[in-house]
Amino acid sequence: MRFRASSKTNRWLPGIVVALSVAAHARAATPDADAQAAALVAKMTLPEKVSQLQSSAPAIPRLGIAAYDWWSEGLHGIARDGYATVFPQAIGLAASWDDALLHQVGTTVSTEARAKFNAAGVGHDHARYQGLSIWSPNINIFRDPRWGRGQETYGEDPYLTGQLAIGFIRGIQGDDPAHPRAIATPKHFVVHSGPEAGRHGFDVDVSAHDLEATYLPAFRAAITEGGADSIMCAYNALHGTPVCANDALLTTTLRHDWGFKGYVVSDCDAIDDMTNFHYFKPDNAQSSAAAIQAGTDLDCGDAYADLPDAVRKGYVKASVLDTALTRLFAARYRLGEWGVAANDPYAGIGMDQVDSAAHRRLALQAALESVVLLKNTHDILPLKQGIRLAVIGPNADTLETLEANYHGTARNPVTPLEGLRQHFGAQHIFYVQGSPIADGVPEPIPETALRATDHAQPGLTGEYFDHLDFSGTPSLTRTDRVIDFDWDHVAPSEQLPAHHYAVRWTGELLPPGPGDYTLAVHVDRCFDCAGHDPVRLYIDNQRVIDDSGSDQHMQANLHFADTRPHAIRLDLVHAGQDQGVRLQWLAPAQAQLAEAEKAVQNADVSVAFVGLSPDVEGEELKVDVPGFNGGDRTDIGLPASQQALLERAAASGKPLVVVLMSGSAVALNWAKAHADAILVAWYPGEAGGDAVAQVLAGDYNPGGRLPVTFYRATRDLPPFVSYAMQGRTYRYFDGTPLYPFGYGLSYTHFSYSDLTLSTAQLHAGDPLQASVTVRNDGKRAGDEVVQIYLDAPGLPLAPRHALVGFRRVHLAPGERRQIEFALTPRLLSQVDAAGHRTVDAGHYQLFAGGAQPGDGEGVSTSFSIVGSEVLPR
Repeated sequence: MRFRASSKTNRWLPGIVVALSVAAHARAATPDADAQAAALVAKMTLPEKVSQLQSSAPAIPRLGIAAYDWWSEGLHGIARDGYATVFPQAIGLAASWDDALLHQVGTTVSTEARAKFNAAGVGHDHARYQGLSIWSPNINIFRDPRWGRGQETYGEDPYLTGQLAIGFIRGIQGDDPAHPRAIATPKHFVVHSGPEAGRHGFDVDVSAHDLEATYLPAFRAAITEGGADSIMCAYNALHGTPVCANDALLTTTLRHDWGFKGYVVSDCDAIDDMTNFHYFKPDNAQSSAAAIQAGTDLDCGDAYADLPDAVRKGYVKASVLDTALTRLFAARYRLGEWGVAANDPYAGIGMDQVDSAAHRRLALQAALESVVLLKNTHDILPLKQGIRLAVIGPNADTLETLEANYHGTARNPVTPLEGLRQHFGAQHIFYVQGSPIADGVPEPIPETALRATDHAQPGLTGEYFDHLDFSGTPSLTRTDRVIDFDWDHVAPSEQLPAHHYAVRWTGELLPPGPGDYTLAVHVDRCFDCAGHDPVRLYIDNQRVIDDSGSDQHMQANLHFADTRPHAIRLDLVHAGQDQGVRLQWLAPAQAQLAEAEKAVQNADVSVAFVGLSPDVEGEELKVDVPGFNGGDRTDIGLPASQQALLERAAASGKPLVVVLMSGSAVALNWAKAHADAILVAWYPGEAGGDAVAQVLAGDYNPGGRLPVTFYRATRDLPPFVSYAMQGRTYRYFDGTPLYPFGYGLSYTHFSYSDLTLSTAQLHAGDPLQASVTVRNDGKRAGDEVVQIYLDAPGLPLAPRHALVGFRRVHLAPGERRQIEFALTPRLLSQVDAAGHRTVDAGHYQLFAGGAQPGDGEGVSTSFSIVGSEVLPR
């Protein structure tokens, strides 16, 4: 064995901020809250006012104001504050095509947020992630699969995104506008979807048509129908003006046209970006003045600290600050931060409701509904009980691909490997990792390469101490199957304190073959901490990694001449706010492929868990390897190392089932041609392994649909930096996709008939009623997603197809149901080059089916519109 030192700076994920916006007319702040807020603001000094305009608002004891940090995350579960129910990542939730499910998920998120808020205490200080102002959902249009943060969105269609946002927002806020359970903050307003590189200073010169037809509709729906009480402005500029200082957007569009009454929050450090990256103003005093005058009420950051200077120099009037503060404190009053009436419906929400049994069942339901079946040759699925399975692939047994980004800590996560063992029997499962996610990207060392000190179990022996020097008897000793833990704001065990412990893992490392190895220790760093948790890794009693908390020397390169075991020891000292630990490696490719080949030889069917991970796609990541850069992708194909694994498995001649786990579309061209079945499981949340196993076993019939287009190759896409919609998404793409938006198969078959309309000739401005009959023709019960598409042939700039309705329905074998849709004038409208939305005269086609026209079962009919009607923006 020889050692070659190397170093790697561990990446950190900056939390993204979202603006909080008070509701539209239907959910406007009550006069009492406004009056209380105005009276309180009138008592503040200028320095006190400025302090409250920043997201980490300090206490003002003389006025009875507790400290409140506005920054809380709840994208797919309340995040970054300990245990929570972890749902599928947002893109997976979108694949359910179930707005009622999104409402339930939003309700769960805000219930758990309220429980944590109550635990801190009404009237007490609430630190970051302990508040009720939730910076979610992300409803940017996923216009290009290369964007690493597209996983946080509801996909590429403005109508689907808007409807899911409405459900989620209403779930977050509850049914009482005067006293919301929490406040939702749709983000990032507007026209923001990568690239991550340059996101702090790029300017979007999007056409008036694309702005109105694609980028604004979901935000409009979130405000006017969802009643979001807050909104977040984006980093980018629009037509030369940073969005957070864009009066046309924040005042004219948002408040005047849409009737928004809430508050706007900036994306984190977006005001500072206006000075340092956009060069919009020469200093933060002038940038802050421009932002708050345009309507950005709250600064996530500290740029607003220069507002006193802005007031003194006349850049902004003090009354403008008062307006913003009144909006903010009205929201805090309505949330009940200082206590409410004795009949407060939320007072009884306790910590017992965090990750409750009911919430765990909902997480499983959401994971099941998100699964999309893309291929099932000769009905190989469901798999039969008693079958022997080779479970291979880098995503078969990793926590990070369950939780994704912006996540809480899952208490009892189930990986696919664990789920399959539970459903098919451990004796029928032959597992190997097989490959990394991508060349140069370490993966958790699998259980197959670790052996505990007693040689009886796979994994390492963990000794857990309630102090930091490893002295004396550990509080807990156990065998950890893999070292892949999320301990954000939680303890590894109830026997340990959450913020003060040390762990020593010992055992043996079992190389699968000779060659060069990279060992790595990944620690999820808290990015605003003064110090970090030190880790040390020893191989054969030689220290190969010694990280004192400076993010350096987190990798070591070694050469193993053979497969003999090597003693391994990992020490972790946790005294800060870092969030977990992973013991990782890069193993020789041929050794891993040979392992996979042996597993396949012992099995009847191979199940390969491939795709991406939050280590390669996400927000401003420090990753630069083939296919990935800075959190975005440079190639949408499956990484070469995983492609080689699939081909090795298929060479056996045995059936191959591919399960894609990712946050975005992957060009699975080879798999479409050669695999026997393909499932898309996304990043499925805490119950993901159980959900995948139930689908593979046939206990659940998949009914999800793709919320994005799966393209065949990167070359099919327009330039990533272009925000023009021509050539993008199913609405404007002229090529042949690998798998189209809205696509998904089932273990049963559905048929359509009797598409009827309320009239064949509609007057512009009138609604249109449509109904269609759907029938389950198969022998299994299942969910069908009924989709309605409008085609406007001959109208300039009209999309190829436009989704205008959808409904997820459950049908027993032989059951038929008539589904009705109400198509509003806005759904029947078109947008011209100047951005005007009108209902235009002409002949139209309406299609109802289980996919887009031409992609599946369905029926169509035609109608005409006479006259024209201009619609409000």
